[in-house]
Amino acid sequence: MSIHPLAGKPAPYQLLTNIPRLMAAYYTAEPDLSDPTQRVAFGTSGHRGTSTTGSFTEAHIAAVTQAIVEHRTAAGITGPLFLGMDTHALSEAALVTAVEVLAGNGIEMMVQAGLGYTPTPVVSHAILAYNKGRTAGLADGIIITPSHNPPEDGGIKYNPPNGGPADTDVTDVVQQRANEIMADGLKAVKRMPFGRALKLATTHHHDYITPYVQDLANVVDMAAIAGANLKIGVDPLGGAGIAYWEPIATLYKLNLEVVNPVVDPTFRFMTVDKDGKIRMDCSSPYAMAGLIGLKDKFDIAFGNDPDYDRHGIVTPGAGLLNPNHFLAVAIDYLFQHRPHWRPDAAVGKTLVSSSMIDRVAKALGRPLAEVPVGFKWFVEGVGGWLIWFWGRRKRGGFVLAAGWLGVDDG
Repeated sequence: MSIHPLAGKPAPYQLLTNIPRLMAAYYTAEPDLSDPTQRVAFGTSGHRGTSTTGSFTEAHIAAVTQAIVEHRTAAGITGPLFLGMDTHALSEAALVTAVEVLAGNGIEMMVQAGLGYTPTPVVSHAILAYNKGRTAGLADGIIITPSHNPPEDGGIKYNPPNGGPADTDVTDVVQQRANEIMADGLKAVKRMPFGRALKLATTHHHDYITPYVQDLANVVDMAAIAGANLKIGVDPLGGAGIAYWEPIATLYKLNLEVVNPVVDPTFRFMTVDKDGKIRMDCSSPYAMAGLIGLKDKFDIAFGNDPDYDRHGIVTPGAGLLNPNHFLAVAIDYLFQHRPHWRPDAAVGKTLVSSSMIDRVAKALGRPLAEVPVGFKWFVEGVGGWLIWFWGRRKRGGFVLAAGWLGVDDG
């Protein structure tokens, strides 16, 4: 594929999404269910689409949310549902729809206080923290995000009580039922007005930020990072973690600077990806051109996609760090510095990951767990503490999971 002339350059006005038109289509477009592209379709992690093509509309979100409610009932899931969204324009509208349907069905839900943004890993953490030690009344979650997709896209994914993305045994059922509900004119959907829903006793305005930030010290040696006095740069890329960096820096006394504090649904602050689209892919050197340009200002810098389930690392010497190098070193280090990890814990990788990981696992004397693409294939192993480290390359970048603090590959 040839590199677009605008790749790595600031997004021009002509590329920006028409947000009013996008939002109008969310509420007015009627999906044509005879067109497969306009039906609910769960991929590796949720349903994605855009309102202007009839693939992500109010009907889709109402139907998917109702189908998730019905799945919860059938599965005996009676705890609270943790609900989060990222910074895409359609995420705001979809959150409103989801809240109305969840409230209409009497579901106890947790929404970020002030209707702020919630990263995907934070929702997973909240589910697992709530469910720890419980055998009944378990929680689950919904994250409204299309991951790193362009500004015009929306997405919705479901996390069952294990905290990770739902496997096909769940998503196939939800997908089929959602399409049935849409085909029947949404007659099965129960909902109530958003204002009323927010005032219900079952709607909790929850602080996602503090518990997650405080728990970081239990899995990362934050004191060592602070003691190293590294000058750290962060480009949130306008994503859902925008409100997390200041509390992290304050609590752990880090020398950390957020270089781009802007949240804008057009993502006009982005540099253009290699195909000429605005895409918040932190693994792309073109999308990360702004942060790479600042590499000599920091000892290390990070960028995240909008729902914060992947990241890119920038260093003065390497620019955007080679993901295979990082994964290999991280695996080697973690298995030698985590004595409490089980002796039979495996190194996990997907089929598209580098064979460097195979060689590192062999040198460590650890078994290798190789599965298809998608973090959902690792959820059972990670949840059972059988797989302690997983990494997957993604367009030259990487996503990671270690132990129970898993992340979704979007």
